Amino acid sequence: MTENVKENIISFLKTLPDDVTIEDIMYHLYVRKKIQRGLEDVKEGRTVTHEEMRDLINTWNT
Repeated sequence: MTENVKENIISFLKTLPDDVTIEDIMYHLYVRKKIQRGLEDVKEGRTVTHEEMRDLINTWNT
């Protein structure tokens, strides 16, 4: 979705069934945005290892 956001969304909407609800559209767009952000994070190196995350989670329990 980096080139032309409007065209990408229109193309995406055309893939959905005709009886899709507004809530379904909003949900699918939300999920697509979250995936896009995750991929950008990976590309930019904003990640943690499983071990780092496990250690972080363990601090929540204490």
